[in-house]
Amino acid sequence: MKYIKRFVIPFILLLISLFLKYFLEKYEFVSAESFESFDILGSILLIISMAWGLIVVIRIFKWIFLEKYDTSEANNLRSRKLHTQFNILERIVIFLIVIVAIGLILMLFEDVRRIGISVFASAGVAGIIIGLAAQRMIAAVLAGLQIAITQPIRLDDVVIIEGEWGRIEEIALTYVVVNIWDKRRLVVPSTYFFEKPFQNWTRTTSEILGTVFLYTDYHVSFEALRKELTRLLESTPLWDGKVNVLQVTDAKERSIEIRALMSAKDSGTAWDLRVFIREKLIEFLQKNYPESLPKTRVFIENQPQTTEK
Repeated sequence: MKYIKRFVIPFILLLISLFLKYFLEKYEFVSAESFESFDILGSILLIISMAWGLIVVIRIFKWIFLEKYDTSEANNLRSRKLHTQFNILERIVIFLIVIVAIGLILMLFEDVRRIGISVFASAGVAGIIIGLAAQRMIAAVLAGLQIAITQPIRLDDVVIIEGEWGRIEEIALTYVVVNIWDKRRLVVPSTYFFEKPFQNWTRTTSEILGTVFLYTDYHVSFEALRKELTRLLESTPLWDGKVNVLQVTDAKERSIEIRALMSAKDSGTAWDLRVFIREKLIEFLQKNYPESLPKTRVFIENQPQTTEK
């Protein structure tokens, strides 16, 4: 029932067009000249109703097919892939339907038909001019089609673009909308994803590793830190139980760099897990190993005092 009501307006337009084209002439008050105008109007409404109905059929087919593919699930790679493909292909097909419908409506008028014939006669030159003028537009459309086929990005993918962390919110035919973590929207052309490098954190799976870096003094106890990291990870549901590593990744003249590596089911959970572990490890050092916090050492040597004679 929820789909049938979407056909109401196209069906009404279809009935009006059929009445204007095939039944109105039976009435005596309609002259031949008036009927010609009503006939053209009926043809226009017929084209619009058919195009509208076809667009509704395409959208209903997409909704019915994608109902069983829920993108809110944890393992939603296949769902996001299908949603991306269908959304882009839907826009392409609707765009073509609208263009064809507009062309058919214009060809109903004799003046436009004559102009169209003359344009087709010089299609070579006109095609070159239009192609040069719309080069970027055509490139963006082709890039959108390529995204649907090759899928370097999908809906709800987590990406780093222009230094911003966000999720792919919408993939249109010529542009992509990225929902930034602070609710801003970053709109980039489709060609961006084939011309510039970017990070896709959910390209093959939503699972991701998180890192926490600590800088401490050389007196820190690595074994105690490893035990505390394990205890913290086991105490939170944010951890997926797969990766738990603590390593010394650098040793500098004033401090050492310690990296805690952990895993989570997706990027959002990984961020929360990193924040939690960083805070708790710092608290652990403050309470139990305050002497292991980074220090700056300054040695002042006592110079022998000299007396003047």
